[in-house]
Amino acid sequence: MEKADLEELKEKVPCAAVLEHLGFAFDRKESTRKAMKYRRAAAIIIVIHDGKGWFDPLSDGKGDVFRLVEHLEGVPFVEAMNEVACLVGFVPAENVWDRETRDRETDLSVPERWQARRKPWRGSATWRYLSDTRRLPEPVLRAAIAADILREGPHGSMWAAHGDADGAITGWEERGPDWRGFATGGGKVLFRLGRPGALRFCVTEAAIDAMSLAAFEGLRPDTLYLSTGGGWSLATYAAIRALAVRPGGQLIAATDNNKQGDVYAGRLLALAEEAGCFGERLRPMADDWNADLKAKEEARGKEGGKPTAACPPAASRVKLRPAAPALDPPGRRGGCGGGGVRKG
Repeated sequence: MEKADLEELKEKVPCAAVLEHLGFAFDRKESTRKAMKYRRAAAIIIVIHDGKGWFDPLSDGKGDVFRLVEHLEGVPFVEAMNEVACLVGFVPAENVWDRETRDRETDLSVPERWQARRKPWRGSATWRYLSDTRRLPEPVLRAAIAADILREGPHGSMWAAHGDADGAITGWEERGPDWRGFATGGGKVLFRLGRPGALRFCVTEAAIDAMSLAAFEGLRPDTLYLSTGGGWSLATYAAIRALAVRPGGQLIAATDNNKQGDVYAGRLLALAEEAGCFGERLRPMADDWNADLKAKEEARGKEGGKPTAACPPAASRVKLRPAAPALDPPGRRGGCGGGGVRKG
C-alpha cells in the first residue's frame, strides 16, 4: 500500500474505533478534551491528537492507529493494516467505563506501578524533556534521580514522586509535552528534593518548579524543595506542619506569581504562624519558577554563555508575616484563605 493510501486510512479510522472494537470503554470521568482515557480490565490507553495518536501509561507503547493494533493484538504491521482497513466506516458507540466492575481488575498498586518504571538516564526521553524543554540543569536532575523521586513516564513524560514522612510513595505528578495529571489512584502529599533533616522548606505548586528553584539556589544543603502538586489535602497540610514545627524551621512560600499562588502563600504563612515558624514569601518574577529558569537560560544564550545571577533579583524576595488567625486544617471551617498578610 502506498504511503498516501496509508495516510488516508489513518484519517478514516480513529484510535477510538480500534479500542471499542477490542472491548475498551471510555472513562469519561478521568478524561479531558485533549486526553481521552480508555480502559479494558487492567489495561489503559490514552488517546491524544484528536484521536489520531495514543500512548499506554503503563508501558512505553505509543504511536498511530496501526501501532495501536500492533500493541494490543501483538500482530505484525501487515495484519494491523488489514484490521484497521476492516474498521473503515465503524462508528464508536462510546461505551462508558463502569467503575463498579473495577473490583475485578488486577491493577498494580501505586508503589508497584512506580517501581515498574525506569529511572531517567542521560539522553532518555524524560531526561531530554526536563533538560531541553524545561531547562533543568544536570546537577539537579542527578540529585533527583539519586533520591529516587523521578521516573520515566510514557510518551516522554516525567513522573515525580509524592511521598510521606517515611518515604512511602503515595502517588506522582505526571508532566510531559502532551500530558499533565496525577497518578490514578494515588494521593497528593509532598514531592521532596533535598536533605530530609533540612530546616528550610521551600513550598512550590509543581515538582518542576521545585527543581527550578533548586537550580536557582544551587541546591542549598539546608533546604528541602517541596511541591504540593497543586493540592491542599489533609495529608499535605499535616506533612507541611510536621516540618514547620521543627525547632529553627523556616517555611518559604515559593508559590506562583498569580492569584492562586497568593492564596497558597497565605495558607502557608498562616500555618507558619500557627507552628511558631519563620515564614517568608518568595515570589518568582514570571508566573512560576520554571518560566524564570527558562528566561535566565535564554538570556545567558544571548550573552554568549556568560554567567548570570544565581537567584532572581532581591525585589522578588519579600518577607511577610500573617496577620490572620492560625489556619484551620483542610475540611474545617475558618482559616485565612489567601488574604491577611502584611510586610514585616
